[in-house]
Amino acid sequence: MSETTRPRRNMTITLTEDVARWARIKAAAQDTSVSQLVGDMLEEAMQREGSYEAAMREMFASVKPVKFEKPGGRFPARDELYDRPKSRS
Repeated sequence: MSETTRPRRNMTITLTEDVARWARIKAAAQDTSVSQLVGDMLEEAMQREGSYEAAMREMFASVKPVKFEKPGGRFPARDELYDRPKSRS
């Protein structure tokens, strides 16, 4: 989102010298401030996380639960579920 769409709030962060130097160089290359660069990076991360969570909710809502137990039967053994040989040598 652009700066004009939503108001921004000032925050103070602490960075190592190497990270601060990298951020200044990156911001200068993008013709922006370090504050704007960090704000944009955090906003993009927030949007990616929200998109991932929405996709997971959608996926789980569309999947029909699987009943593992046969009526009157037992739960399958691990080897049966994963099609593994019964002994490992």
